[in-house]
Amino acid sequence: MIRAGCTLLPALVACAPTKAPPPDLGAQHVAGHHHRHESGGMPHRFEKADEWAKVFDDPQRDEWQKPAEVVRALKIEPGMTVADVGAGTGYFLPHLSRAVGPSGKVLGLDIEPDMVRYMKERATREALGNVEALTIAADDPKLPAGAVDRVLIVDTWHHIGGREAYVAKLATGLRRGGFVAVVDFTMEAEKGPPRNHRIPPDAVIRELAAGGLLGQVVEETLPDQYIVVGKLSSTLAP
Repeated sequence: MIRAGCTLLPALVACAPTKAPPPDLGAQHVAGHHHRHESGGMPHRFEKADEWAKVFDDPQRDEWQKPAEVVRALKIEPGMTVADVGAGTGYFLPHLSRAVGPSGKVLGLDIEPDMVRYMKERATREALGNVEALTIAADDPKLPAGAVDRVLIVDTWHHIGGREAYVAKLATGLRRGGFVAVVDFTMEAEKGPPRNHRIPPDAVIRELAAGGLLGQVVEETLPDQYIVVGKLSSTLAP
């Protein structure tokens, strides 16, 4: 998760069925409480990874998150370097690890040290030898310059503060032909953060453009979310 005082792994909490509204999963990232069309984020701390794992890694999440479909949309090839920004407990790490293969690398990035600790233990426990978990700053993903082929940001975009500036930093980390994939909740979805904090796909595309990336919506069958990709290339088709 990411953002001042928040982890980047966002909307899962908001999606978990509970009688008392749980913290927004996507709230993990951002400093500042702003409305959906502003580039601020939602403040939320996700410090106790072992407790959050019960939500983020709930097997029922697979039904609506469709991790296999999301990873297919990334069009990952063996040997690539993929960064999961706001990775939280590492829900996507096993999927990404298999996609890049032994010669590839997966970066699990989060602003919460305990989430990073959990991801490191997960990588050891699940023998994900190509996964590296790192702590990042709320306003900087700290991607290695020109070295990342894909950046995945799931249920977290609406939690990032200063998104236009953040996009510019993501862009500097992309290798030629690489792209950023934003997966977040539609305005109509029953799951997700409060509707006034959601960001529609067209607004994401504008924010990507402001940071130097060309965006477009990707066709998918996710029941509650959309996927938008942003590329350095003038060729928009991922």
